[in-house]
Parts: sequence; C-alpha cells; structure tokens
Amino acid sequence: MTIMQADRQASANIRLFSSSVVVLAVVIVVLAGLLCLPLTTPIGAMYWDLMLYFDAANRIFHGNVPVIDFFVPVGPLGYYLFAGGLKLFPNAQPLFLVDWSLLLVTGPIMAAVLWQMERQSRAMAFAVLMPFLVFTILPFNTQSYYPYPGSDGFGIYNRQVCQILYTLVAALVFVRSQRLLGILVTAAMIALLFTKITGLVAGLIICLFAFIAGRMAFKTAIFSALAFFAILGGLELRDGLVSNYAADILSLVDKNSDTLLPRLLQAASRTFGISASAGVLCLVLLWKDRATIVRQCRAFITKPSFAAIPSIADHDYFWIAAVVVAGIVFESQNTGSQALIFLWPVLLATFVAHLPKATPSRMNMVVAVLIGATALPPFIHFLQRAARTYIGSVQNVALESDNLKTLGRVTARPEIMKRAKEMVAFYPRHRDTYADFVRIKQLPGYIFYSEFNYQLEHLMTIDRAITDIKALEKSKGIHFNSIFELNFVDPIPYLMNRASPKYVAIGADPARAVPKPGSEEENAVRAVDLVLYPTCPPTPANQDLYNLYAPALKNHFKIRLDDCFDAYVNPRFAGKL
Repeated sequence: MTIMQADRQASANIRLFSSSVVVLAVVIVVLAGLLCLPLTTPIGAMYWDLMLYFDAANRIFHGNVPVIDFFVPVGPLGYYLFAGGLKLFPNAQPLFLVDWSLLLVTGPIMAAVLWQMERQSRAMAFAVLMPFLVFTILPFNTQSYYPYPGSDGFGIYNRQVCQILYTLVAALVFVRSQRLLGILVTAAMIALLFTKITGLVAGLIICLFAFIAGRMAFKTAIFSALAFFAILGGLELRDGLVSNYAADILSLVDKNSDTLLPRLLQAASRTFGISASAGVLCLVLLWKDRATIVRQCRAFITKPSFAAIPSIADHDYFWIAAVVVAGIVFESQNTGSQALIFLWPVLLATFVAHLPKATPSRMNMVVAVLIGATALPPFIHFLQRAARTYIGSVQNVALESDNLKTLGRVTARPEIMKRAKEMVAFYPRHRDTYADFVRIKQLPGYIFYSEFNYQLEHLMTIDRAITDIKALEKSKGIHFNSIFELNFVDPIPYLMNRASPKYVAIGADPARAVPKPGSEEENAVRAVDLVLYPTCPPTPANQDLYNLYAPALKNHFKIRLDDCFDAYVNPRFAGKL
C-alpha cells in the first residue's frame, strides 16, 4: 500500500468513526458489555417501582401474557423488553437493564434519523444524538423527589415515553424522505401505544401538527395510519391483546377520574422552567416574524385555501408551542419523567435557522439566549443530579443479601444502611403504634416511600422472608408452588422461581391501579399456596389490598412467618403445619 493509499484509508476510517450512526452503534455495544458486569447503583426514591418489571417478567416466564393474563398499569412493551433482556443478561444490574433495553426500539429509529441528517450536516446529527444518549444512559428523571442523591427506579415507563417522543420529534423535524418518515412514525406510535397510552396522545398531537405544517405528506399520514391499524388488527386477531388493553385503560380512567384542568396546571407548574422560557421564545419569534405571518394570514383570509395552511403553520414558534402542549398533556398523568426532553430537536432547528453564518443580529442573539434558557437548565440539572449521585456514592456500602439476586445490587450511605437495619428491628417491637397509623389512614411520613432507608428495609425484609419460607418448607417437607404478596410490588415469586396468581394486577396501588377483583381474580387468589402480608410496617395501602382479597382468603389459615410478614396458607397444607 502506497503512502497516498494509506492516507486515503486513514481518512476513510476517520470519516467512518466520526459518523453519528457508528457512534450510536458503538455505544449500544458498549452498554451491552456493561450489562455483563456485576455493576451496582446507589438506591433512590421509590426504587421499588423497578420490582414491577421483575414481577411482570416472572409471569411472562410462566407463560402469562401482560394485559390478557394479568392487569398492568401501563402498556406491555417495557415488560417484554425487560424480560427478554433478563434472559440475555441474567447478571445485569436491573435498573440499567430496564433503561437500556428500550434502545431496541429507539436505537433503530434514531439511527435512521441520523443517517438522513448526516446528508445535510454531521454536526447537527451529533447535536441530536448526544442529548439522546445522555438521557438514555443515565437512570434519572429530570425532577427530584427526595433531597438525597440516588438513582431513579420510579417513573421508568414515563421516561421511556419521553425518549420515544424524542426520536419521533427528531424524525418529523429532520427526515425529508416521506417513505422513511412513514415507517418511523408508525414504529414510534406503536411503541408509544404499548408503553403508555398518554404517550400516544402526546405523539398524536405532535403528528397532527406536523401534518398541518406540511412536514408529513397526506400519503405519508394515510400510510402510517393504515400500517398502525394493520399492526393492531394483527395483534387483536392473534390473542385479543388490543381489546383487552383498551378495557384495562378504561378501567384505569374510571379509577383516576380527576378533572383534567388541575392535572394540566400541575404539569405546567412542574415544567414551568421549560414551558415559561419556551413561551417567551415563541413570543419573540412571533414578533420577529410578524410581517411574514401577518401577510400570510391576510392572504389566507382574502383567498382561503387548504394549500396555504402549511405555509402558515410551519413556523418555529408554532412547532415549539405544539411540542410543549403535547408535553404538558403527557406530564399531566405522570409522577417522574424526563419532562419535555423531546423539545430539543425543535429548538436545535430553530437555533440553526436564526443564526446564519454571518454576524447575527441583536434579535437573533435574543433568540439564542432564550433557546439556551429553555434547553440548558433541565439538562444541566439532570447532569448535576447524576454527578452528585455517583460522586457522592464513593463511600457508599453495598446491601448484603442472600436471596435478592441482581435486585440487591444497590448501595447507600453507611448511616442510611445502619438506620434501615435498625428500623427493621424496631418495627416489630412497635407494631401497635404503626397499626394506629393504618387506622387513621396515614403513613409514618408524608414521603415515606421516597425514603432511601424504607426502600432498603423493604429489600431486607424480602431477603429474610425468602430465607424463612425456605426453612419452613424444609422443616415441614412441603413446597409452595405459588406465592403472592399483598403489597405494591411482588418480587418474591421471581426470586424464588414460583408462580404468581393469574389475573391479579401488578403495581398494586389500590387507590389508582387495582380494579375491583372479579371472579377470575378471586379464584386465582383462592388457589394461591402462600399469601404474604408485610408488617414492617403495616400501611393503609396494604390493608386496603387485604380487604380487596379477603373474601378469597377466608379459607386460608394465618401464621406468623417472621417478625415482618404474616402469611395466609392454603388449606391444603393444614395437616402439615
């Protein structure tokens, strides 16, 4: 090879590895490698939400189908991705696994968007890719629900929706091939539907505006709609998934029938920093472009025409407003997410459009400052939370466990770990006191479930309960084939490789996400071998769950498994206990 050929080869290699698509692929491979390592993560507020995925995966492994064989609070896609990831990476830290598994959906969509963008600007492609990777890789929401730093095991499906919406908005803004756009929109909308229905609503708002603005052609919209409904039809014909999912959604709507306005105001307040800055930006852009928009509107009034609507709608300020509205609608049903991260592709396009290569005007500089004020604070806060969590975890200690598998790969500050151990011993000695909290329908603390020590206590009591169940089975020569815990989460069947009762809801929040049991649920609970009732401490929600299933447990007999669990045993074991 000549020196000139070597130089050309080196240049080709540089171009290849400076491609955003290649960088995305390399990152995915690296993440897959990290899932093979015994990583730990600092425990965080409401970390037990992660256990929902183990509960769902265990039921899937036992042949159950989400939505059909058991009630789920959101769509089934995330649970299937996690279950598949658990098979491929059985030793992965589960919080990283559940977050990174979504790349099976968002990765191909983002790769297609980047491939199109690189035809115009490689720098723009990287500007879209890098925030996407940051929000995908780091297991954090953009809001804080506890003063101490920790990983966010809650709101997982909400941030998954935000990441899917990020790829959808990027496609609508930057992809010019209508054929490719139709495929990407269909894929994103199907993913949104089966992740969380409110994500689909947000996606519909954005897609509708993209159609009105002319970014999505009529044929593309028809193709996407037909493909979307064809996929739904196939799923419905296969096993009735879609109709069952719709019934579950209606059931949730019935249990969460608060008026929409207070929820929208709450969402607007949570995202005020972004939405207020975006609102001011829209006003400045509208003022800057006032002559054009006035001329277009006058022409439309003089001679109305459908063909003129896209030219009026396809302006930066309308795009920003549409995406913000969609984001607030989505956030109105959330607690914890990566709120409005999908506004960035629109802001990027606006920044490029208003900052030409020549010296920018004063108005353009104002626009640039407002774009920064909209995009940077949540991004910086997100990175600050991640840095504080990981840097502050240098002195953390790992949770010791015998039965928690990868679920126990968490760390905490020594003083928090010490408090958790002491409280596990404290609760049984003061059970009557905590029962009084249940009688007045209150938790021991207003943000009790957000407290790191409670999340550790819950893991510790589960670990000990499994040890005690195994000891009981061994001493009596019995085996409980099915186990069910009367709690918001139920990871014990997975950890012990036992069956869970069919038809019973996961994510059992009796106030929001547990329909009144019917005959199927009652029969399933009636057949369970071992039903566990946690008492460290007893809580109003767990008492409500017991009341829901009490008719199905009237023939079970009660024993005290250990200091932190009462147990209701199937009558078929009566002669052995």
